[in-house]
Amino acid sequence: MGLLNLLFGNKDHLIKDFIDRGAVIIDVRTPAEYKQGAIKGSKNIPLQGINTKIEDLKKLKKPIITCCASGMRSGSAASILKKHGIEVINGGGWASLKSKL
Repeated sequence: MGLLNLLFGNKDHLIKDFIDRGAVIIDVRTPAEYKQGAIKGSKNIPLQGINTKIEDLKKLKKPIITCCASGMRSGSAASILKKHGIEVINGGGWASLKSKL
């Protein structure tokens, strides 16, 4: 187990827990990036538009996993959603997240 896992826990377990509870995967890349490849069933809401979708996401009443290309934008999106009381984790890069599903 790596030092980061010791300090922050294993994200793989969190991802599995979220998926088991019906999590929605939100890909915050641009539509052009999303079209080049994405996780099946994920929803594309670009980071710059995430604030306009807060109420829609709350209505889902499900945990959310954010993803992007590398994990930077999805981290920003997760922070925004957390501030609005949404249960969310940053899944990181979409390709890496896809391999964990």
